[in-house]
Parts: sequence; structure tokens; C-alpha cells
Amino acid sequence: MSAAPTTPELDLSWLDLYDDPTSAEPTKKGLTLDAIDIGDYASQEDLPRDMTPRLRGATAREDAHRMGLTYNTKHDVWADQCRSLYEEAVQRQWSSARDIPWDTLKELPDEKERAMCQVATMLAEVEFIAGDVPGQWLPHISGDEFEVGLFLMSQIMDEARHTDVFRKRALANGGGLLQQGAGLGLRNLIEAQDFTEMSVLMHVQAEGFVQSMFRMGELIGPTQADKRIFRMAAQDESRHLAFGVMHLKHVLSETPERREEIHHYLDKAEDRSAGGGSGDVTFPPVFESLCILLGGGKDRFDEGVAKFLLLRRRQVKEYLHRLDVAGLGDRRERLGSALAQYAN
Repeated sequence: MSAAPTTPELDLSWLDLYDDPTSAEPTKKGLTLDAIDIGDYASQEDLPRDMTPRLRGATAREDAHRMGLTYNTKHDVWADQCRSLYEEAVQRQWSSARDIPWDTLKELPDEKERAMCQVATMLAEVEFIAGDVPGQWLPHISGDEFEVGLFLMSQIMDEARHTDVFRKRALANGGGLLQQGAGLGLRNLIEAQDFTEMSVLMHVQAEGFVQSMFRMGELIGPTQADKRIFRMAAQDESRHLAFGVMHLKHVLSETPERREEIHHYLDKAEDRSAGGGSGDVTFPPVFESLCILLGGGKDRFDEGVAKFLLLRRRQVKEYLHRLDVAGLGDRRERLGSALAQYAN
């Protein structure tokens, strides 16, 4: 007869890992990330980052596998408001199927419908890449800064919803998906080799330009459905911009020697984004579509061009303001020529 299996000896050392018990208390907003940032679990500048998936506060183990994480210092990825931005993101999720009044779509003159669909085509393409890019950086972020990872995950969900809603708009009212863009500006985001480079180019610059379009879209949207789409998308985009500005501000404060490096990233991006990339309003089909919508028809194209120039000026003004808030106010003096013409 085989021997009866032996009962393994219990090891309950995990019951007493910390001397002081920790109890997080809900705030008026609920049990938020700020509410659990306490005691041994709180964010710190000098935590030992061991390249494993261990989340901040968990006790390390000697045989844990390393994951090849890239960033071992907090200021490589941190943004001071990332916790509250994440909380807002999960509280303000919306559905493109249920929260857009699709029944308010109405038959439009062919030129206006096609113009709206061309803008929607461009934005669906842009927002698809805007969700893909942050996902590439998630494996490189230490579990000690898990809040940054949570925020980026919420952004990916936002961008997925934007891709979804703009594709639906293009297919919902007799138009359809139209001209693909060249993708120069989008490629620039994918090619970023550093987290801060990615965040500055995507959150501060590219999404800032898109945000200006969203705000304008609410004004010129030909139906209530269009206006709601742009308003809801702009609400999400504001969080992404805030993260980028706060991250850049943190980087410049903690590692001021990186200032010229960041200027160099912007030099390259401004040159590419002004060349008609699909994410830029100077891409001819998008430019013409916007002018038709802004002017109220192709027979009022000149009026649309005048309003387009105001939009472009607003994009650049808001871009420089974000950089100024982040601590890069000297960007105005070296702004690329294609953007500088709208800065004054």
C-alpha cells in the first residue's frame, strides 16, 4: 500500500508582514486612489524598484521574475494629478450606442454630409492610434507607479470609444468612410523612444490640436448628435491633456537638464505635423471639409477659410499656453515656422 500523503506544515508568516495595521477610509468621493495612498503603501520618490511586477506596498520575494521594466525612477513617468484624472475617467465613461442621440441625425446636403464624414474618418484614424500608443508603454512602467498605468488604461478605453463613435458617425447618415491620411504625425507618436517624448508629443501637442477641433465641432456640428459626439469626446480629451501637462511639469522640475532634449522632440514633431499628416488639419481633404462646415457650404468656402485660420490660430495659442503652464514657456522663441505664422 502507498503511504498516506503528508499534510504540509503551515507557514503563516504572511499574516504579520507589517507591525501597524492599515485601514483606508472612504472620502466624500468614495474610496479613491488618494484615500489608499497611506502608510507603507504611499507613493515615495526613493522606493527600491526591483524590475518585477510587484505593486507598490507588496512585500518583495527573492524568486520573483524580472520583467525588463524600463523606468526605475518616479519622475520618468509621474504626473501629480494622475490619481484624480483616473478617478474622473472611470466615473465619466459613456456609451456611443446609448448616450448619443442618433435619432437626431437628419438628411444633409451631400457636401455637408461628406465633409462631416471626412472629418469623422480622420478622427477615427487618429483616435485609433492614440489608443495604441500608450498601450505600448504599459509594460515599461514600474508597479510602484501603478497609478500612471491605471490612467493610461483609462485613456486607451477613451480612445477606443472615440474611434468607435466617429466610425459610427461616418456610417450612420448616408456618407461613409472617405480619404485616409498620410499618417506622418501619427508615425511620429509610434516612433517615440522615451515615455516623456511620447507624452509630450501625444498628450501635449497632438491631442491638444485635436481638442481644439472637438471644441469647434460642437459649434459647427450640423445635428444634435454631432454636437454631443464632439462634446463628450472633448470631455475625455481634457484629461489626456492634463496628464501630459502635469507630467512635463514634473519632469522639468525634477530633471531640468532634459529641457533641451524635450525642445528637440518638439522641433521634429512640429516639422512633421505641419506637413499635412492625417492628424493635422492642413491635410487637404480635412482642410476643405472643415472650411465647408465652417462656412456653411462650398458656396461659402472663402468664409470657411477665414474661420479655419482662426481655428488654426487657436490651436497654436492653446498649444503654447500648455507648454507655458508646464514650464516650457521659451518654446515660443523657437516654434517651427509653419506654426509660428499663427502665433502672432
